[in-house]
Amino acid sequence: MSESVVIKLGGTTIADQEQVLTEVAALARRRPVILVHGGGKRLTEWLERMGVVSQWRGGLRVTDAASLEVAAAVLRGVINSELVAGLRALGVDAVGLSGVDGGLLIAERIEDLGFVARVAGLRRDLLDALMVAGQVPVVAPLARDEAGIVCNVNADDVAAGIAAGIGARQLVLMTDVDGVRDASGAKLDSLTAAEAEALIESGVIAGGMVPKVRAALGALAWEGTEAIIADGAAPAALARALDDPTFGTRLTATRSARVGAA
Repeated sequence: MSESVVIKLGGTTIADQEQVLTEVAALARRRPVILVHGGGKRLTEWLERMGVVSQWRGGLRVTDAASLEVAAAVLRGVINSELVAGLRALGVDAVGLSGVDGGLLIAERIEDLGFVARVAGLRRDLLDALMVAGQVPVVAPLARDEAGIVCNVNADDVAAGIAAGIGARQLVLMTDVDGVRDASGAKLDSLTAAEAEALIESGVIAGGMVPKVRAALGALAWEGTEAIIADGAAPAALARALDDPTFGTRLTATRSARVGAA
């Protein structure tokens, strides 16, 4: 297991990400960092401008040919370039790529969602080469499926697949909520895999939180790893996610310490 950290950011504007990017830059001077970004809100805005209606199933965006073209342009073009530029302005040797570049991600199509795929494998040597060179990979959530077709991939799934593939010590999924909540609405400081599956089965974890939690669980491939779901807009969000056990929700394979915070 490496000391690498995989961080997933949302796809809001660069101004909204300024605080977290500053933290990412500081962390990258101490530990190897891989940054994965989504783009849901901005992608929806671009699709609406073009008159394309977004559809969702199980918390995932249905992606037809028209949506895919916009997704590729917004994710790899607009958002990825902004984040790379922002990090480079902070003195970080960031390099932008998607799961398509260099065959970074191996993906398989998800039925009934159009051009949407899940991560099935990873070309680790490419990421290792970038990190050995002192670079911070900034990864857009696109990948080629088994037929060679470019597909949209849930960014949480990309981050989790990379974290599991390189044996990252920690995966941080930055989101717009403060963590996972139980049936009473109280935030859970930590969850085991079994507890998380039970909450999904009972419907307590629902909507877009389901793929996020399942992605987090997918990162727990190595003993001692943890995945953290936390509010990216909170002050010192990254530092607190990595070091404060009461901030966000920590998911582990076996350990249980389900302490709810009011």
